[in-house]
Amino acid sequence: MPVLLVLLAAAVVELTVLVVVGHAIGILATIGLLILASLLGAALLRHEGVRALGALIEALRTRNPPHRELLDGMLIAAAGVLIILPGFVSDAAGLLLLLPPTRALVRRRILASAAKRVQVRLARGAVIEGEVLDSQGYGRNPR
Repeated sequence: MPVLLVLLAAAVVELTVLVVVGHAIGILATIGLLILASLLGAALLRHEGVRALGALIEALRTRNPPHRELLDGMLIAAAGVLIILPGFVSDAAGLLLLLPPTRALVRRRILASAAKRVQVRLARGAVIEGEVLDSQGYGRNPR
């Protein structure tokens, strides 16, 4: 339910901004600005996407864990979705997400949140089913 409320609020904000800008500068200029923002966003999306793919390939080539690069790719994809949506607020959010410094802040926040969740799950304890092996590799019953 909260996700639907957020989506509804975002739609209302987008429509309000479109109407206000349309009244201020006219319908044709508003449509032109939307097209210009989409073109700029598409160019930045292509540039950052190629850059993120290169970083992913380099991380895999050097056998480093590519968690940062994969998260960057997901954030760039999210920025692409925001840019495709019509509206100035979503375009601005998408363009901000395409900028490397802003994306680094979001990535740090996501990684910190994920680290907290992992610590909470580990604190609760986990049971791993398995079989105890002796030094020769033969199974033995621990009971």
